[in-house]
Amino acid sequence: MAKRAKPVEIVEIDRVEGFAHPREAVRLAGQDAALARAARAIRGGRPPQAWLISGPPGIGKATLAYRIARYLLAYGATDEGPADLSVPANTPAAIQVAAGSHPGLLVLKRGVNPDTGKLMTVLSVDEIRKLAGFFGMTSGAGGWRVAVVDTADDMNEAAANALLKLLEEPPSRAMLLLVANVPGRLLPTIRSRCQRLDLRLLDAQTLDCELKTLLPELKADERASLARLSGGSLGMALTLADGEGSGLAAEADRLIEQASDPDIPALIAFADRIGRVTDGLEDFGAFLVQTLAERIVARASSGARVDRWIDAREQLMRSFARSTALHLDPRQTVLGAARILSGAARRAGAV
Repeated sequence: MAKRAKPVEIVEIDRVEGFAHPREAVRLAGQDAALARAARAIRGGRPPQAWLISGPPGIGKATLAYRIARYLLAYGATDEGPADLSVPANTPAAIQVAAGSHPGLLVLKRGVNPDTGKLMTVLSVDEIRKLAGFFGMTSGAGGWRVAVVDTADDMNEAAANALLKLLEEPPSRAMLLLVANVPGRLLPTIRSRCQRLDLRLLDAQTLDCELKTLLPELKADERASLARLSGGSLGMALTLADGEGSGLAAEADRLIEQASDPDIPALIAFADRIGRVTDGLEDFGAFLVQTLAERIVARASSGARVDRWIDAREQLMRSFARSTALHLDPRQTVLGAARILSGAARRAGAV
């Protein structure tokens, strides 16, 4: 029996409290098309040098990336493993990946600034430069090296250029998996050198089934409410189910509804409340961005212009990411969000 590797310190900003981290997860719900495409390429012996795994937060992008990594590290680009790219949890590759200690796997994420102790706002060039040394090492027993960049749209300009240089001269028997919430932020030259695996929001039936498995204590009407508020994101639904989640989601919905005439005193009071809740500002920002995305899609389907609202969503994402990373005043961030939404509503009408 393989010896269990000692866990390493990993910054887990993408873990939903109480549930498996993507590197530990064995279930991948509702993404059969993307999984089948990846499986055909890998088991056929001709995987690309890089995949760009894209889609909204909380739908399984990182879970798919780690699933691909485990298979390659266990079986290589062969058809020796299962057709769905699963790897038994008790195999050495699966144990090491779950522990974050596999020598053939490198995961690059926004790190903690050693000077401030706070999470960095960007994925820096120093992190991306680790790829050259990693891919230059002698491969392990499985013959493959896999790097996961999560999320690639956090890269600054210098980091993106460093990654592009590596893609122009790809090493052999190496796989680069770029996870991106907003792939449009990446350089066109990076996107053109990757094959796409576009993941979709989960449909209501799939989401309900997953919630029934993961949260068996919930009633049917509670699952339905979570499905509606999460907009097809399992990660969002699990976050909503915990503590203050549903209240924060309702406030996000209210802020968008009142975009043209925000209630400033109420927003200040709300900002003070979420400032006292662990991860309150970060969760509220995620709900706000997700709710706005749903409304943008609905508006676009009716033929209306959505350019200004898309710009507003991008501004909100940047604002909340910066505020969370730098631990800025929640009042400043929430009032700034209200100004962004108000400006979009004045120019483009309600969404």
